[in-house]
Amino acid sequence: MFNIIKISFRNLYRQKRRSFLTIGIVAFGVLAVLLFTATAGSFKNFMISEITDSMLGHIQIHGKGYVSSLDNLPLDNTIKATQINKMAQILDEIPEIESYTYRILLGGMVSNYLESTSAKISAIIPAKEKKVAPLLEARLQEGNFLRKGEILLPEIIAKGFKSKIGDDIVLIATNVDGSVNGLPLKISGIMESVVGPTGKYGYIHFDDAKSILRMDEMEVSEVAIRLKNFNDLEKVYSILNEKLGSIKNKNDKPIFEIHTWEKLSPFYSIANMIDMMSLFIKIILIGIVLVSIMNVMIMAVYERTKEIGSISAMGTLPSKIRLMFLFEGLFLGIYGSIIGIIISLIAIFIVNISHITVSFGRNSNILLQPKVSLAQIGLTALIVIFVAIIAVLEPAFKASKLEPIEALRQN
Repeated sequence: MFNIIKISFRNLYRQKRRSFLTIGIVAFGVLAVLLFTATAGSFKNFMISEITDSMLGHIQIHGKGYVSSLDNLPLDNTIKATQINKMAQILDEIPEIESYTYRILLGGMVSNYLESTSAKISAIIPAKEKKVAPLLEARLQEGNFLRKGEILLPEIIAKGFKSKIGDDIVLIATNVDGSVNGLPLKISGIMESVVGPTGKYGYIHFDDAKSILRMDEMEVSEVAIRLKNFNDLEKVYSILNEKLGSIKNKNDKPIFEIHTWEKLSPFYSIANMIDMMSLFIKIILIGIVLVSIMNVMIMAVYERTKEIGSISAMGTLPSKIRLMFLFEGLFLGIYGSIIGIIISLIAIFIVNISHITVSFGRNSNILLQPKVSLAQIGLTALIVIFVAIIAVLEPAFKASKLEPIEALRQN
């Protein structure tokens, strides 16, 4: 076996230019996969952070059936005080949860005393909201963050009203029993809109919402949760489903429904597209490696026909001839993978220290911070090596089936 490996290794140097070119092509494929995967992953992580940290949170809890009617912002499907207490006890016992906050979502009319427009409003507890959505304040185009008696107005409404910081407006809303109430508020800030179901909401203080909706007891539309580690998302989601799912009403039906950010944001479909693009790049890599190595090995069989006939006539078994070619393909895959990984790590390092930014939206830039995990590196290398071996199979079997006499007669 050692002699076969030694011969296979030496055979690569018989056609140095061809072998180096093949290794270079394989290395380029590895570079393309790792660099694209790392860069696309950087964009994906940035967008997930923007969405979860500026509005949604990582996980949300609602009353059963609330999300399906979210466009209507129903006030008759809130989480009641007794249910909130039970839920809070469970949330406090889960160590992976960093913080959580309560929100009331409502629809209404906003008026500047000259004109009116419909609006969607999220009532928040500012101190808790900052812990769950730490980037929310960064969405302020101008003004200050929220206090009681104030409103953070969406920019689309502010532009329509030609409003400025400090202007007075009236929020008019209908409470659960159908009565209408109005609340004067002062504009404390203008909020930039972002992609998502709550990206164009205005914000008021939680106590102001209770006042305008005439809530005597604690009620909330949703509970937003932030985790200490985003990677614990599925684990915490499963725990919440198990523990909160066991809490049922008098009709023996679940009270709560739990959703991760993925179910609440349209960006999740874009994230899936990024993953699919990474998969297509890997498929292209497979094609490059397959064609390149197969071409080299077919040419090697053609050029070494007499040599193969000679060693066959000397008693070399077909299995050993196959192994010789398989090891050649294996070495091409290993060399190409190693060189490609080294170049990829250097390229990723250069991108990171260069602080390259890409314009995204009107007021934000994405700082490219590509990262590649050991798992991604290992998987890419294994794919390359495996495909390299597959590419050699046909030439290897062809070489092992050559009849010694016929092979020696060929020019």
